Amino acid sequence: MLVVGGGITGAGVLREARRRGLSVALLEQKDFAWGTSSRSSKMIHGGLRYLLSGDLRLVRASVKERDHLLSQAPGLIEPLGYLFAHYRGRFPGRHLFGGLLYLYDLFSGTRNHRYYPAPESLFLAPNIDQRDLRGGTHYVDAVVDDARLVFRTIQEASLEGALALNYVRVEDLLRIGNRVAGVAVKDEITKEEGDIFARVVVNATGVWAHQLQSTKYTGPSIRPLRGSHLVLPFWKLPVSQAITLRHPLDKRPVFVFPWEGATIVGTTDLDHGETLDVEPRISPQEIEYLMDIVRHRFPSIHLEKDDILSTYAGIRPVIGGRKKKPSKEKRHHSIWEQDGMISVSGGKLTTFRLMALDVLRAAAPFLSHVDVKDTGAPVFPRNGLGKRVPTSLLHSLRRRLEGRYGRCAEHVLECATDGDLDRIPGTDTLWAEVRWAARNEAVMHLEDLLLRRTRLGILLERGGTDFFEKVRDICREELEWSLKGWEAELSSYQRLWETCYSAGH
Repeated sequence: MLVVGGGITGAGVLREARRRGLSVALLEQKDFAWGTSSRSSKMIHGGLRYLLSGDLRLVRASVKERDHLLSQAPGLIEPLGYLFAHYRGRFPGRHLFGGLLYLYDLFSGTRNHRYYPAPESLFLAPNIDQRDLRGGTHYVDAVVDDARLVFRTIQEASLEGALALNYVRVEDLLRIGNRVAGVAVKDEITKEEGDIFARVVVNATGVWAHQLQSTKYTGPSIRPLRGSHLVLPFWKLPVSQAITLRHPLDKRPVFVFPWEGATIVGTTDLDHGETLDVEPRISPQEIEYLMDIVRHRFPSIHLEKDDILSTYAGIRPVIGGRKKKPSKEKRHHSIWEQDGMISVSGGKLTTFRLMALDVLRAAAPFLSHVDVKDTGAPVFPRNGLGKRVPTSLLHSLRRRLEGRYGRCAEHVLECATDGDLDRIPGTDTLWAEVRWAARNEAVMHLEDLLLRRTRLGILLERGGTDFFEKVRDICREELEWSLKGWEAELSSYQRLWETCYSAGH
């Protein structure tokens, strides 16, 4: 099996295919998790708002997957409290929202929601607007480093014999008769070209799925929707849990939540009319939209545009695409076969394993003796760091390393040199993680290292400018970049950051 697309969907297919004994490889034209899967809202959740549209099947599946993932990868996927503030005369009220959460908890088998009157709600969200506040409903979902979720999934497959290559572009589909039998590829780094044949090709390119067709596209309509976010210093907008707010302009839910030592505000939900070949970025209108909700609901915090650490935007592939309001679209995935190629698009980050299993079921007629039953086997086996852990390593950092790196966690610590077990100021990231990624995780460009292997590019001021000297030393040592090569990479990264990740374009 050959999987095209290195986001969470492709990574999930790689993992499930390999665990069933298939010879499987994955190709990504840019970097792993470059697209939607590093630019999400960082949430592993059931999709509470989909209950309002009656989409019980999706919510039930998502809640169960959330619970499985929480048990498998603590440190990567962590529980997070959510508070929905109820204001006088505003929808939905306490009782309707509580009814939705009753169903939510029923799917999980655990009651984890509670209503708090206004005075107690203010203990959970002390800076929230108090005018007409009736109270708040608290419940629990989960939060994740989405890019690391992709890398951990690929890592588990690779350790069991799968192959994953980034910066390998599919130039064309190869056919035997009327059937897709492989791909013609070009290595974007070495510029080498070649052909790869497979019994079945899986198109897991998400929003780009319609581009990978050699004949007239016959798949479902894919609506590209842009979701953009602000990243703010935690001290400027301190929240201990996710706070769900309804925007005064269009009543859309917007989240304000803690993540990796910062605070994220998002998301927007707009049709993305620009070319998909250019890196997406937040628009000035989206910045104002998100700033408006913060100013409106946190009036005591005088937030200015200059307070924004960074921004990021991603394109969601939504199937169907006929609703007038983009946020009303459903988040189902779709799988179709054309000329022997299996394509998949849509879906949610949370349900990537279920999507992968559906892909394997669709591919089964082209394979021999493949068991596509859902055995419930964990995506991420639990592996501890063992006893060779520095006593100075805090329990929270140990848990973090185990979650993000699994079976490789001990090797991350083993590669540390002087000072590498220190946290990078303003983050929970160890310098050892930067070194490990440069040495072992197919880093080709500086942006790979700072925006996806680690998240330093969006968590630190000016994309990490203050720490470029040490990053340079690690890159030159581990990646063997010349000084000229480093300067070229730095220049390219800074241009990209200013264009697509700052608030000032």
